Parts: sequence; structure tokens; C-alpha cells
Amino acid sequence: MSDSIDLPALNSATKYPSIPTYHVLGERGALTEDATPFVGDVVLTEKVDGTNARIIQLPGGDWFIGSREELLASRGDRVTNPALGIVGALRTVAEGLSARDGINVFYLEVYGAKVGAAAKQYTGTGKVGYRLFDVATVPLEVLGRPVEHISAWREGGGQSFLAEDALTVAAHREGIALTPRLDVIAPGGLPTSVDGMSAWLNASWLQTQVALDGRATGRAEGVVLRTADRSVIAKARFEDYARTLKRRTQTGRTR
Repeated sequence: MSDSIDLPALNSATKYPSIPTYHVLGERGALTEDATPFVGDVVLTEKVDGTNARIIQLPGGDWFIGSREELLASRGDRVTNPALGIVGALRTVAEGLSARDGINVFYLEVYGAKVGAAAKQYTGTGKVGYRLFDVATVPLEVLGRPVEHISAWREGGGQSFLAEDALTVAAHREGIALTPRLDVIAPGGLPTSVDGMSAWLNASWLQTQVALDGRATGRAEGVVLRTADRSVIAKARFEDYARTLKRRTQTGRTR
């Protein structure tokens, strides 16, 4: 089937959509006091700092492996794009996926080794790991649309993501470890101020749970917050809160 697929359309339709920050980003990347509202329980997962990757599973068993922005390999390729070690890390996973109907996209974070500036947080010996964090389905008919329309469809929430229970089942079925599930809390348990969220993150979620060896530095990137049905999702990164509070302190000193 892959021979008849419009590759630019497939690439656009299966990219991971932008995830907002828990506190809205304002000028110069500083967080504002506007927090994302959650209704219902909130699932907390570790945000792993590597590179976003995807395995696209097509009807009939064909598959593609991609980075956040481009397709890197497909089933049967003899020459592949080695970018960031994504294909090397995920080829065996792609080849072993169970058959499904339609287009299914597995989103994984590949991390460690030389993957980004945070590699040392996860390994001191050059190991590479991956964790599944989402699975989505894409209707075949979407691929017949112009690419610019597909992009708007995607960023407008067009992809159908698995709810938490179904995601857990899919991960177990495929034998792929999920990003660490940290806690489930009531929405009222989330701090709503920037100061409060920063303190909460540093008190509870500072250390990564996915270190690949004993020589890793071990600091986490942050936390992803999502409702169980994944209708609301946001991210909270240590870096964003530290930068915002530092700027507030510096501004206060100059007054």
C-alpha cells in the first residue's frame, strides 16, 4: 500500500500536534499566571527529554518511521536516514507491531546516547532508550486533502488519540514501555500559580524514572498532565518555570 500513499500528506497527517504549556507562555517565553483548566482526574506522566519519533502503521502491514518533522524509513528500505538514531532504535519495534485496521501512529520519545543536550541525564555510557507516550488513529480519507488543510486539521485536534486505559492496553499488547505514570490527582490538587507549580514540581518530580544506567545525571525534564480521556493535555517543564521566576526576580531588583 505504501507505493500508492501521498507521502507529504501522510507525513503531515501523522505529525504530533503542538502541546501547550500548563501556564500560558507570554512575551519572551515567560509564563503567565493563566493556567490550563482541567475537569476530572489528571494523569501525571514524566516528560522525557529526547527526540520525538513516530511509527506509522498502514493497513496491510507496511510501516514508516519518522522524526517529529520528516519520514526517515519505511518497510523494505535498504538505505535509511540515520538522523538521531531513531530508525536504529525503533526498526525492530515497527517490524513487530500487531496488525490493526486503518492508519495507526505510535508516538515515542527516543532518548539517551547523543540525543540532544539532555542525553547525560539518562545515560553515562552511551545507551539509547525509548518510551511510548501516545497512540493515534488517522482516517485514510484525510490523505486526499491538500497538505495545508491537513496541517490545520491536525493542529485543530483532528487525530483521534487513545484514552489512558486503551493506551495502557496497547502498550502492553506491543510490549512497549510507556513514559512513567507518576500519579493521578484531582484537578483541584494542581497548583494554579507559577510560584506554586514551580515549588510542586521541584518537591516531587525532579528525578527521572527512566535513567538507562547508574552513571546518568538523572534530572527529569518535567511533567505532562492529561485527562484520562486525553481531551485536555499540557506540559510543565522545569526550565520554563526557572526562567520565568528568574526574570521576575531580576525585574523586581531593577525597580
